[in-house]
Amino acid sequence: MSLFKRFRRDPGLDAPLTAGGRGTRPSEPGAGRRVAGNERFGRWSEGIARGMGTPWFLLVLTAFCVVWLIWNTASPEPWRFDSAALGFTALTLILSLQASYAAPLILLAQNRQDDRDRVQIEQDRQRAERNLADTEFLAREVVALRLALKDLPDRDFVRAELRALLADLAEDPGAAHRQPDSGGPEIADPGTNADPAARNARRSSGDPDKATE
Repeated sequence: MSLFKRFRRDPGLDAPLTAGGRGTRPSEPGAGRRVAGNERFGRWSEGIARGMGTPWFLLVLTAFCVVWLIWNTASPEPWRFDSAALGFTALTLILSLQASYAAPLILLAQNRQDDRDRVQIEQDRQRAERNLADTEFLAREVVALRLALKDLPDRDFVRAELRALLADLAEDPGAAHRQPDSGGPEIADPGTNADPAARNARRSSGDPDKATE
């Protein structure tokens, strides 16, 4: 049981290296070499499983069995290495060994594929969450932009205001040149508020225009 527990504690192949999870990075000495060895063995088992799942493997195995049977049946007795009378014991042993090793290798390849699928599903979930968050953010921004556009004056409103302004200008043409009343004290013309002595001197000199400036 301790052997199976030790194998269960080992991180699975292609497992995500996340803290507190199944794929936590090992920190004990030699753990990196062990993980690398498991990775190489897993790739090797996947290669064998893929090779056994091809039509070429079936054709090669069929040709091997046919040649074996013909050789040990039609060849001279001294050349035979497997007896047909015993039911081709050697061929049966070879095929049994091949089947007994093929099943665990296929299971290892399936486990690695399951780990990869689990990692891919987790990545797809995180990507979907990010896409959903981005979509919600964009939706909020679009709503805020629409609300801001509603507060802006539209073209009809601007045209109406311009028509009203033009109508006011047409009724009172001098309103455009008239300075608005600011409510403060009026600033007198410097010429009208000149020195009284200078004004009297100009008046006495007989220049009424200058005196009245």
